[in-house]
Amino acid sequence: MDQRKWLRLSLFNLLIVSVLGVVLRYKIAFSLSFLDQKKLLHGHSHFAFSGWITQALMAIIVARLMSTSDKVSFRRYNPVLWANAICAYGMLLSFPVQGYGLFSIFFSTAALIVAYVFMVMVWKDTKGATADDVHFPWVRAAVVFNSISSIGAFALAYMMATRNMHQHWYLGSVYFFLHFQYNGWFSFTILGLLARKLAQSGVSPATLHKVFLAMVAACGPAYFLSALWMEIPTVVYIAVVISSVMQAIGWGVLLQLFRQNRARLKEALGHIPFTIITLSVLAFTIKFALQLGSTIPALSTLAFGFRPIVIGYLHLVLLGAISLFIIGYILHIEAVTVTPVCKTGLTVFISGIILNEVVLMIQGITAMQYIAVPYVNEALFVISLIMFTGLVLINLRPGTSERPREMALPTFSKS
Repeated sequence: MDQRKWLRLSLFNLLIVSVLGVVLRYKIAFSLSFLDQKKLLHGHSHFAFSGWITQALMAIIVARLMSTSDKVSFRRYNPVLWANAICAYGMLLSFPVQGYGLFSIFFSTAALIVAYVFMVMVWKDTKGATADDVHFPWVRAAVVFNSISSIGAFALAYMMATRNMHQHWYLGSVYFFLHFQYNGWFSFTILGLLARKLAQSGVSPATLHKVFLAMVAACGPAYFLSALWMEIPTVVYIAVVISSVMQAIGWGVLLQLFRQNRARLKEALGHIPFTIITLSVLAFTIKFALQLGSTIPALSTLAFGFRPIVIGYLHLVLLGAISLFIIGYILHIEAVTVTPVCKTGLTVFISGIILNEVVLMIQGITAMQYIAVPYVNEALFVISLIMFTGLVLINLRPGTSERPREMALPTFSKS
């Protein structure tokens, strides 16, 4: 399989993620007594991470490596991509049936091993990268963070095996995994792609590298943003505040560069991909602003105490920031042709994301005041159907270009 086929498979996997989301929302709003909500949620989240985002990012990274080295080919990476896909589908089928059991643990552990293998291969193939390859430091950091996130997963497995489920350690392990997935593996890969496009638009690689250094230094301490509800030493809290400020400043620089070069970026990316990626950039801006605000312990405790707010934030990052960027990038490299049906699907899907965030925000704010909003679960179910419909249209006869646009471009053109 080549880049286009892997990315089309990833988009189809996103559709499956949406199907599970619809079922979950239906069960909350109405009733499906024969389904276990928690087990289905595990299948939904694990497949979203492995089957959709990780599968797509791996394919994109390999394609970028191919454009800079004749020694890199999909033939070498295909076994890794196939292994990840098999693990993703294994988790999709096993988690809803048995939760954390023999098969689900086997596939989730195997997925971690695949991540380790991918990290080693990527580091080896980027060893000779030049200073102009601005995105490769981001990618190298991303695959390391992907592997680091497994510490949280293994900690959870240990607690389950020993039946020692201390609430704080359990939540700390979950947030450790999520942090290094969301803010490490996912975000650094995407920010690296954005940095590359900015470099192609004429931005100094030295400036982009300084942003990278600030971001990578802040990523580790920023984990404790998710643990401010615990009692942490003052020195750790100071490190958290500093890391949040560093991330906010780093993102502010990228945002300013994005705004200054938007005309060139729009020309290079294409109108529709640029619009989608701009929405992703907006979601990232909200994300970093919320992270900075969460350094106030009272706000952090309040936010993590209400599930709709946590779910809203996770969806903001996963759907608004990460997924929209990947979709925009897929369209930019013309791995999928934008047909009129696809345009309609994109509009419907993005509208669903926005509606989902608005309703979750309302639910979260009212929950703080202990006010129950009538029919909010029914509304979220309808919104999940809207996003599902959009993804059906996007996946409906997507069509492909003979040659992905990104592969035909010079590595670092200044146009």
